[in-house]
Amino acid sequence: MSPIPRDKARLLDAYLVAAARAGDVAARARLVARWQPKLLGHAWRLTGDAEMAREAVQDGWIEILRGLGGLRDELAFPAWALRIVTRRARRLGGRRGLDRARQAPLDDDLADAAAGGEGESGGGADVLARRTLQRGIEALPPDQRAALALVYLHGLSVAEAALALETPEGTIKTRLMHARRKLRDHLIDQGVSP
Repeated sequence: MSPIPRDKARLLDAYLVAAARAGDVAARARLVARWQPKLLGHAWRLTGDAEMAREAVQDGWIEILRGLGGLRDELAFPAWALRIVTRRARRLGGRRGLDRARQAPLDDDLADAAAGGEGESGGGADVLARRTLQRGIEALPPDQRAALALVYLHGLSVAEAALALETPEGTIKTRLMHARRKLRDHLIDQGVSP
């Protein structure tokens, strides 16, 4: 089954939010099923610890589901939910979590998104480039890795990523600029054409 295009996925999420807010239990369950892996990945990128990430997301879901009634713009759900999980992850992780996140290996979804969504189905050169890119992303600081994932993996705008990370838009742009530069330099150093 092929993934849903980003604009259709956002509309589906907005529909599920509206239906869940209206009391549709099936829509609420589907919303949780769609967003659980995304929120876990986000919390993991921020904390670098699987258990801490699960706890942050579990606590986050309580706040998200209770707060759905107050969310006026269904299309704002991604940034809003990610922001809640960001807060929870930061409370749990603190400085310890950032140190762990700096050493945590990268999830494959971000490497796929950064490589253009091809996965490892391409030729040998594609696999080598993807693995090299993955190592470069792993070496990024957690704040740059999180910004990269929100914009390129989750398809959030810079403004939405700033809201999700509770960071000014200019800071998100700077993090993305530095992350792209570091990745380009890493690829060139490894003899892979960016």
